[in-house]
Amino acid sequence: MALALVLGRRGLGNAWPNPAVGCVLVRDGRIVGRGWTQPGGRPHAEVHALLQAGEAANGATAYVTLEPCAHYGHTAPCTHALIAAGVRRVVLGAQDPDPRVDGKGIAQLRQARIHVITGVLARECAEANAGFFQRVRDRRPLVTLKLATSLDGRIATSSGESKWITNEQARAQGQALRARHDAILIGMSTALADDPLLTCRLPGLEARSPVRVVLDSRLRLPLESRLVASARSVPLWLVTVGPADPDRHAALTEAGAQVVEVSAGAAGRTDMREALAALAARGVTRLLIEGGGEVAASALRAGLVDAVAHFQAPLVLGQDGRPGVQALGLNRLADAPRFVQDRLRTLVTDIEATYIRAAGRD
Repeated sequence: MALALVLGRRGLGNAWPNPAVGCVLVRDGRIVGRGWTQPGGRPHAEVHALLQAGEAANGATAYVTLEPCAHYGHTAPCTHALIAAGVRRVVLGAQDPDPRVDGKGIAQLRQARIHVITGVLARECAEANAGFFQRVRDRRPLVTLKLATSLDGRIATSSGESKWITNEQARAQGQALRARHDAILIGMSTALADDPLLTCRLPGLEARSPVRVVLDSRLRLPLESRLVASARSVPLWLVTVGPADPDRHAALTEAGAQVVEVSAGAAGRTDMREALAALAARGVTRLLIEGGGEVAASALRAGLVDAVAHFQAPLVLGQDGRPGVQALGLNRLADAPRFVQDRLRTLVTDIEATYIRAAGRD
């Protein structure tokens, strides 16, 4: 199952809207098939492993990180494939919360007289697909807020200079984060100030670039921006307050961008909860928020941040530097968003710390 987890994580960032599942087939003490959910979600991990195993799957044990699907979608159920291949036993990690599955896969396998064992490395398997689970249960993606700051929490000088606060190793880890997420989100201020590309620039992982999402309440993103110029090669979604200006909508769509309309929130800006619900409706399970301070504050105020990836450099920019998180409007410490440290490591001169939302905090 540990190997199946490793395989399944290969699908993070490119298996959506499906979960990133891993499967290992073992017969007579020998691995005869390995599989993981392929780009775009198909074929599923079980089918991938069965194709590799061929006739050796007959009588084998399948180790699968998530309950096999039991419904017809774009393909036939994986339970049918396992049964038809003659698999003798299935060892499962987590149960699938999708109402179309949720125990039905286990029941189908047992009805076919396949021995099913559940709950093996269940916590780890559930964590690996926390984004998929969140989309199913809460109709929003799992949200990670990435911050790259000075010691005093600043992301740029007073003039806006930010390249580069963190070192090369920290920036590479930030790029790896992009490859493991379905979509990356920034606000309009960052889009206008930095003219970013938001692709994954790690050698060999360029094709793993996430969908680029900009909160653009009035469709102000320039047609000559790098985001729009690359929209036909890397997906670009603009979340705006509807109804959108028809001329701007047409021009941006013609350039390759997709416009997503949601209701207005505070001060006429894009409502963050509605924006995330719209992304989930389009299949996004894992979202990386990368800039800037107002977007970070908006997500934190709404209780939508599930994890924080903080890269901290050993320099101080002072009060006139631009903060990584804008005002939250807090009067009491008890109201502050709280997180628990999950990982800490040194990247030469910088520090990478990962935090997850404290239990019971909205």
